Amino acid sequence: MSTVLLVSQILNGLQLGVILFLVAAGLTLVFGVMDFINLAHGVQYMLGAYLVATLVRWTGHFAVGLALGLAGALVLGFLMELLVFRHLTRRDHLEQVLGTFGVILVVTEGVRMIFGPAPLALPIPAALSGSVTLFAGLNYPLWRLVILAVGIAVALLLWVLVHRTRLGMRVRAGSTHPQMVAALGVDIDRLFLCVFAFGAMLAGLAGAMAGPLISIEPGMGDNVLIIAFVVVVIGGIGSIKGAFVGALAVGLVDTLGRAYAVDLLRLVLSKPAAATAGPALSSMLVYLLMALVLGLKPSGLFGARKA
Repeated sequence: MSTVLLVSQILNGLQLGVILFLVAAGLTLVFGVMDFINLAHGVQYMLGAYLVATLVRWTGHFAVGLALGLAGALVLGFLMELLVFRHLTRRDHLEQVLGTFGVILVVTEGVRMIFGPAPLALPIPAALSGSVTLFAGLNYPLWRLVILAVGIAVALLLWVLVHRTRLGMRVRAGSTHPQMVAALGVDIDRLFLCVFAFGAMLAGLAGAMAGPLISIEPGMGDNVLIIAFVVVVIGGIGSIKGAFVGALAVGLVDTLGRAYAVDLLRLVLSKPAAATAGPALSSMLVYLLMALVLGLKPSGLFGARKA
């Protein structure tokens, strides 16, 4: 097993993990505070990528396009909550699932009508397009290191907001005892509006960070949403720390599994059998991890136990 390849795959797993964290952070807060299942969260990831890619092209400057795109994602989050999601917050989970699934269909088709079905390119900024030599034999892309740095910075910022501010105190209280928070006079609808819009902006940031590495196209958020829900369940609903730890764990398990599952199976199986079983096993590993965590801690790694 090559040390260079192993370190590179670990870094790739961490980079995937921080992108998943940016998506899952808003998702876990919305689910935790309002008990609201938002299947359309992946749409906000897609919209962020499209907004930033379009604005970067219009302005000719990545930083300006990124700032304007995140502001646009925040505004869209406010509008979507006021126009659609507010009317679903007090409905049962089945109606929330159906309503947000309808949002997925409408927004995805709207994006396809506006931008077309062809993938949209988001180039890496010239200053961040090179590689960094981490040690002899390993030149790692600078943009992936930037993604890691941004994810860690956002995680620290969220920790400060959630644990050191009055708004964060209300969010934490709302994630465990929403009825009590409402009874104490907190405007739970306004709290949800702030959390939802901020979560939409974080999902948009994840789309912008991942945009230069993947194809920006309609429906790109669907697969990310599924894995983000796995992250939320593993970390514990309503827990930012859980979302961060769960996202890194999922990113590492998924990346290392895809890289080494076949080689490990060859130790116990024939090469043809390992080649067949390896890809299937690697795609199952994150769900096996979720089952293991739920078996040991049904509320997730850092989930609050409901009274």
